[in-house]
Amino acid sequence: MGATYVAYMTFQGPQPIGGIADGLAAVVALRAMADRLEDAEVERAMRAGWSWSEAAEALGVTRQAVHKKHAKRLIAAGIDLRRRNG
Repeated sequence: MGATYVAYMTFQGPQPIGGIADGLAAVVALRAMADRLEDAEVERAMRAGWSWSEAAEALGVTRQAVHKKHAKRLIAAGIDLRRRNG
């Protein structure tokens, strides 16, 4: 079995204001923002007639993953998700 190497980034420059806790809070906020942006863009793609496969490819995930994450919300929003080509 080969060895596993883990690279650690070192921060060059001034330390961020607020310290580690604020930095981690920023990570949480960015994840939430990314999730909201993904929700909005997947909805926009589905309203524009994109297939699950097209949306999945654009997101770099499987068709099943994007469908599982978004289908229920999109159906509740009244978006027509009948079987699509792709």
